[in-house]
Amino acid sequence: MIKGLAITPPVIGRISIGRVVEKNGKRLPEKDDQFTLTTQIQTREGWLPHPLDEALRQEAQGKKLRSIPVTLPFNDPDLNLRAEYTFFERKSGRPLCSGDGETCRRRTDQGLAPLPCPSPDMCDYGAHGLCKPYGRLYVRIGEEDELGCFVFRTTGYNSIRTLAARLHYFHAISGGNLTTLPLELKLRGKSTTQSHRAPIYYVDLTLRAGLSMAEAVSQAREASKQRESQGINQTELDKVAQAGLLNAQFEYSEEEGLQVVEEFVPDSPVSPNEAPPARGLSQKLAEKKEG
Repeated sequence: MIKGLAITPPVIGRISIGRVVEKNGKRLPEKDDQFTLTTQIQTREGWLPHPLDEALRQEAQGKKLRSIPVTLPFNDPDLNLRAEYTFFERKSGRPLCSGDGETCRRRTDQGLAPLPCPSPDMCDYGAHGLCKPYGRLYVRIGEEDELGCFVFRTTGYNSIRTLAARLHYFHAISGGNLTTLPLELKLRGKSTTQSHRAPIYYVDLTLRAGLSMAEAVSQAREASKQRESQGINQTELDKVAQAGLLNAQFEYSEEEGLQVVEEFVPDSPVSPNEAPPARGLSQKLAEKKEG
């Protein structure tokens, strides 16, 4: 295996709750109130729709696409949802710093250095909106590719917090059988004082409609036993996936960083040395918006 190359789950499509539009010669992010499934091909008009997008919309019978039936590729919750505080260089998309709130990996003149990570609100290096929580949720949709994943990317605290809680709760209550639980992604909305009463949307993970917890867990356990009897070794798959993610300094490339910057960090480029005076914590919290 090539050292320094992150081996991430194979991505065959994207899930978004927004788009990038061109206004006055600038490409700017625009929020939406429904899901969109796209391929990984982008044109001047935006990302090309995935064939499953139209199929799911037909099932929704003309309604907005606000739920998607999914399964998970891994039993380990932390492999399905990868989330860190991340600082991308806005011009190149290169990751400069990534941490978990305790420790971080930061590019310095001497190379990559392990340093304390106090979180964006209390870090001088990542202040002024330069560092954001960055989460990637990997899910399977349909049966065409049993190892291929769709990825939902977000910089929103609401989505990351909710998805992390759901994954760990479902993992505990199902006896670790996350890959065989019948689940669905749901889009939820809420208003807060920080959003000035305007609705913000975030992503949740629930059991599929019509199933009780007992029914879903029973199905998951039976399906897990059947997969094991067929020779499918999920435990080893999780181990290989974990090793692949640990193979690199950062789990994402500059190309992915540029996509994140375009979709979630539309402000003009600012370096830590050029950043404006620090704002108070209450003002920073008031400015946080769902990605």
